[in-house]
Amino acid sequence: MNGWHIDGLWPAWIAASGIWALSTASLGWFLARERRKSKAAKRSHDAELLALLEESPLFFAVIDREGSFERMNRDPMTTIGRPKEQLIGRSLLELLAENSRGQGMQIFRKTLQGERCTADVQVMHAAGHPIDLNIETAPLVREGRIEGIVVFTQDISERRRSLERIRYMAYYDDMTGLPNRRFFMNRLQERLSEPNPGSPSIAVFYLDVDRFKLVNASYGRDTGDILLLQIAERLTRCFDIQEDLARMEGDEFVGMFVVNDAEEAAARIGAVLRQFDEPFELGGIPLHVTVSVGLSLNVEAGDDAGMLIKKADTALHRVKENGRNGYTLYKSEFENTALHKLTLQHELIEALHLKQFMLYYQPQYDLVDGRIVGLEALIRWRHPERGLVPPIAFIPAAEDSGMIVALGDWVLREACRQNRAWQDAGLPPIPVSVNLSFRQFAQMDLVGKVAAILEETGLEPRYLKLEITESMTMDVERALSYLKALTALGVGISVDDFGTGYSSFHYLKRLPIGSLKIDRSFVRDIQQDPNDRAIVAAIIAMAHNLQLQVIAEGVENEEQVRFLQHHRCDEMQGYYGSPPVPSEAVENLLALGRVETLQTISTHPV
Repeated sequence: MNGWHIDGLWPAWIAASGIWALSTASLGWFLARERRKSKAAKRSHDAELLALLEESPLFFAVIDREGSFERMNRDPMTTIGRPKEQLIGRSLLELLAENSRGQGMQIFRKTLQGERCTADVQVMHAAGHPIDLNIETAPLVREGRIEGIVVFTQDISERRRSLERIRYMAYYDDMTGLPNRRFFMNRLQERLSEPNPGSPSIAVFYLDVDRFKLVNASYGRDTGDILLLQIAERLTRCFDIQEDLARMEGDEFVGMFVVNDAEEAAARIGAVLRQFDEPFELGGIPLHVTVSVGLSLNVEAGDDAGMLIKKADTALHRVKENGRNGYTLYKSEFENTALHKLTLQHELIEALHLKQFMLYYQPQYDLVDGRIVGLEALIRWRHPERGLVPPIAFIPAAEDSGMIVALGDWVLREACRQNRAWQDAGLPPIPVSVNLSFRQFAQMDLVGKVAAILEETGLEPRYLKLEITESMTMDVERALSYLKALTALGVGISVDDFGTGYSSFHYLKRLPIGSLKIDRSFVRDIQQDPNDRAIVAAIIAMAHNLQLQVIAEGVENEEQVRFLQHHRCDEMQGYYGSPPVPSEAVENLLALGRVETLQTISTHPV
């Protein structure tokens, strides 16, 4: 029996009592009493049910067939900013956000047809912002007829915000706000899977900030983060769809463009590079930043997101090997280059253990009397199969692998040992210059290491000159501390490749530097380029005002010598005097002592 039916009580009561007849009045009285009991029980049951619903943690409302609120179990003021009194008699659909009204009408119709429904919708708070609610609906049945619906709601705004935060952390970079690697890879794969009417291509670029570690080392990581934020902001200017740009990690960014061909891709990358024409402001200090960019196109069938990123990264490494500050498009032959680089790094480790490295020395001459006044130590690699390998062929690989520190330590020790050996052989004592790599200069124990090598080889500190690059002086305070300690040992300091880096004479006047070396790129064209002539003349004049010696690199002909002598440059280095020579040939040069033609030229200045 599914329900309690009053009509079924009569025969059961006759059989149970044994009474065979009752008067009509008695029967009527009995039935009326039973009906009163049934209604009282129902009222009691409804009261209990309503009491339970009133205490329910869920908000519920009864809505009539026209969609208006009839009653609700609690005041919704804290949820939607509206009191109960304002909602009774008002349509539910009016409260729904516009993007949820169609869904709300569909749920309302289905529930009136007897279905139960559940959905996430948005209602508008009285203050004007949307609130996320989860609703469940059930038909309201009275005496077998659906007279409305009951709606149970739960505020899921906080849960939605938590899910959004989790999603943001999973797919976005928390510092720049750009998408991260995971997001970009997914989006790129989706774009590659889309049909491409007219066969446009996807161009992917991989961008790396040149010498970003130097910024961190010079100004601190907080300043480095500020720079990355500014870079991210400038890069977004190149994209209509912000999700097409992402920060991979550190100072690396990636982006994608839809292009018709490689020429259009190059134009888009040109626009990216122009974002770095203007300096960045870091605590009131203008800082010029360059970037290296690798570019790839999905021109080969089967290229997925991972392959395009790999190709762009391979092209990026080619740009770095070629001097940074530019871009290149991936070519299949780059893969062989990458394999060669790995092989080269392995061979370098073996070469150091097998003592395959040697030093060549290039003399530096006084531009007045032609005397040899110094030597620069230059590393060479005696490869068992390839013969004598110049540094340009292996130094970049040593820098990338970190092996440059061990290699630089060997050069420093060998140059000091050889110089002491020449002096012991009775040759005139002159200083030997050794280039320090950035990694060496960044070592905490640099000063102690130099002091230990001088003591080990027995060379007097005044016969050692350390050459640093301009970029090493960006962090003036740190450079000042190191250079003061080195000069306290008695070691000379020279700035190499001056004019190509970050320094200014304002910074250099604070540093204990003895000489500047004008970069060969300026000296090479002083005969044809008036700008280079002006730059070289200005460097010489300003350096002399700071009591610094000036050495010109890359001097190859008499015309360059005359110009340098005319502007009173102190010393020169280059093939006009002598190419780099092995240690055994240095003895003959030191015995000769001078370049005779320099004396002749100096008596006939320009």
